[in-house]
Amino acid sequence: MELTGKRIGFALTGSFCTFEEIMGPLQALVAAGATVYPIMSETAFRLDSRFGSASRWQATITAITGHDIIHSIDQAEPIGPNQLFDLVIVAPCTGNTLAKLANAITDTTATMAVKAHLRNGRPVLLFVSTNDGLGLNAKNIGVLLATRHIFFVPFGQDNPQQKPTSLVADSSLLLAAAEQAVVGQQLQPLLIQRKAK
Repeated sequence: MELTGKRIGFALTGSFCTFEEIMGPLQALVAAGATVYPIMSETAFRLDSRFGSASRWQATITAITGHDIIHSIDQAEPIGPNQLFDLVIVAPCTGNTLAKLANAITDTTATMAVKAHLRNGRPVLLFVSTNDGLGLNAKNIGVLLATRHIFFVPFGQDNPQQKPTSLVADSSLLLAAAEQAVVGQQLQPLLIQRKAK
C-alpha cells in the first residue's frame, strides 16, 4: 500500500529509551510521501531524560515532520470531528498508555488523539515498548488485539533473561505495518523473536 498523500498522526509517549530508535521510521514515513503530524504526550513533551532534553526532541521531531507538535488534550480533540488523519501511530506506546487505551481512559494528549481518531472508524497502529507486556499489561494487550481498528507493529521479548516480562516492537517493521494498517490489515507475523541482548 502506498503511503503517498496519507495524513498520519504520530504520537510519542514516555518510553524515552526508544525515542532515538523511532526517529528512523519517522523519517521513513515522510520519505514514503506521507504527511506526518507529530503528537506528544505531556510527559514526552516536557520531561528531560538521560536520553535527551525535551527541547532537543521537540526540535528534532519538528524538523523531520515540518509540523508543530500537538501536545495538549485540547489540541488533540479536533482530530476526530475534523477527520484529520488516515492513520494514527503511537510509537513508542508505553504500558501506561496501553492500559489507558484498553480501559477507555482519555487523560493525555496521546490517548485523546487515539480516541478522537477511532470515532471515525479509522486505523490506529501501536508500537509497544513496555517492561510489563507479559506482566500486568498482558491483559491490556489482549483487549487491544481484539479491538476493531487497532493494529500492532510486530513485537517480541527484548531481553528475556534480565527482563522476562518486557516487550518491544521492531522499529524496522513500522513502515510495513503502517502500510498494512492503512488498509485494515495486521502485518504478520505479529509475534517475533528479537535479537537477544
